[in-house]
Amino acid sequence: MSTTSKWLGSVDGDARKRTLLGIGSFLLPLLVWCLVSYVPFVWHPKVHVIDPGGVDYFQVDMLVDKTMFADEVANMEREHLAVPTGKSANPIYLPAPDQVARAFYNGFVNPPRSKDVPSMPASLWHSIQIIFWGFLISSIVGVPLGILSGTYTLMGRLSEPFIEFFRYLPAPAFGALAVAILGIYDGPKIAIIVIGTLFQQVLIIANTTRKLEVTLIEAARTLGTRNIKLLSKVVVPGILPDLYRDQRILLGWAWTYLIVAELIGTSSGITWFITQQARYQHFDNVYAAIMTIGIIGFGTDLILARLGRRLFPWDRTQDRR
Repeated sequence: MSTTSKWLGSVDGDARKRTLLGIGSFLLPLLVWCLVSYVPFVWHPKVHVIDPGGVDYFQVDMLVDKTMFADEVANMEREHLAVPTGKSANPIYLPAPDQVARAFYNGFVNPPRSKDVPSMPASLWHSIQIIFWGFLISSIVGVPLGILSGTYTLMGRLSEPFIEFFRYLPAPAFGALAVAILGIYDGPKIAIIVIGTLFQQVLIIANTTRKLEVTLIEAARTLGTRNIKLLSKVVVPGILPDLYRDQRILLGWAWTYLIVAELIGTSSGITWFITQQARYQHFDNVYAAIMTIGIIGFGTDLILARLGRRLFPWDRTQDRR
């Protein structure tokens, strides 16, 4: 067998191993969830009432504490009345995996139970638009400013002290101000995502730019490369793989700010859907919506990672992930 064939076999083996470990990282929490949900002696602090018997305040499908249920069983036996029956169950806020799976399916196939609550796909699409515009505006400002701050010392010293100060201010604190300036609709939501990611973005990209080999910049300057040409021909191509990776991470931050952003102004988006479902105690829908956010975020990151390998095949750091 040739050296090339051995190397290709090793690469395929590593890829399979990473895939199996990735699948395992999801299967282990799922296994714990199944154990907690389906094995009664693991953790089932409630009793799901099947027949209330002689207990006047018990109702079918009611959840009661095990100690309360045991006391009522003893009372009914003592009074020679019908004994209630039930089975071990978890609290309502911890639905089983099959319940969440059904809620996930129904959320995308069937209309919502309440007319005043938008469907899950409509809520999710609205949130994706908020994320898109917020992160796009943040990147249009943050990426060039970060590259300039990392390339030119004067620019960095002029801008970064204020940015360092501002990044410690919580973005939600600007919610009332954003509503006063931008109205009650999507404007303040987008603004919160911009505030939450812009200043972090400038500092991270500036730090990434400074990691570029100084000798490359010095050599370019020696050959007469200056200003825009230095940035476009040397700096940006040199940091592009790391810049791309930074943006992937920062996009995840934008999703974390979405929940806070959507609580401002008008009620809309996936956060409103989750809040309403929790209010009606439809916790299976709550879990399904939260997991949908995770699936979209994680799926987007996987697609971007694969795209990054295509765009930057010379970046070997991607092979270690």
